[in-house]
Amino acid sequence: MEGQGTHSYLPDPRNAEILIDVNGTHFPRDEARVSVFDSGFMLGDGVWEGLRLHGGRLAFLDRHLDRLWHGAKAIAMDIGISREEMARRLYAVLDANGMTDDGAHVRLMVTRGVRSTPYQDPRVVVTPATVVIIPEWKQPSPETATRMLKLFTVHVRRGYPDVQDPMLNSHSKLNCITACIQATQAGADEGLMLDPHGFVATCNSTHFFIVKDGEVWTSSGDYCLDGITRGMVIEIAREAGITVRERNFSLTHVYGADEAFTTGTFAGVAPVGSVDGRVLGTERGPMVEHLQQLYLKRIAEDAAGRARP
Repeated sequence: MEGQGTHSYLPDPRNAEILIDVNGTHFPRDEARVSVFDSGFMLGDGVWEGLRLHGGRLAFLDRHLDRLWHGAKAIAMDIGISREEMARRLYAVLDANGMTDDGAHVRLMVTRGVRSTPYQDPRVVVTPATVVIIPEWKQPSPETATRMLKLFTVHVRRGYPDVQDPMLNSHSKLNCITACIQATQAGADEGLMLDPHGFVATCNSTHFFIVKDGEVWTSSGDYCLDGITRGMVIEIAREAGITVRERNFSLTHVYGADEAFTTGTFAGVAPVGSVDGRVLGTERGPMVEHLQQLYLKRIAEDAAGRARP
């Protein structure tokens, strides 16, 4: 097992030989390169998506591409290719690696392109956007669905949108990385992050939910990424007649919760056992198990109803 917490995965030796798409051309892993003048390397200037392959289809691809294009538009970046071409490239590199069923995770990254000099002004960019697609054989560890995660509330906050909007899935992840470092040093799987007002916002790499008296609560969404899995869990829960509240709540609510869980593209719905040493549960609760089943069903429905380009 490699990775930690919500991103624990089974190592796969095939990843040493994967092909990576760089601007539409496939390169062996050891030969895939971007320029040291690339905007992503130099300044963290770009947006990205993480996707999973289920039943031969990239789950919720339309929603991921929507978020990618919206993010690029928000930072005045031209992706340079159409959505149709992006989907074609995604499936082409998957096919080239023999990834045609399940068990693959894809990191899609788009940066503003190569700059003529190390400077932040986009007017010094001299190439079209850089588009990199890294597919890997990566399955969540089997115990992820039942292992009770340990969270630790970090001092690093999710900031105001007029500083750096946490809604944007940008390459600039230092805010989350510093939160991750603090949580790791505290012996936790993930960092729980508060908003500027002291309410619970999200985790450093996943979204956070609690269960109270049969209701599911998550943050208002004002200070967290517009998560695809977060939105999907809210949607399927409401369709199942479960009350979901997107609202402000504090650590007091968390410590007194009946259950808690995280959501993310890689691990789906994962149970939380403790926060800051306060034990919420020693085994997966009934609401988490129910939502896991609903989520897996929705993924299967999406794969069955989606045509490949």
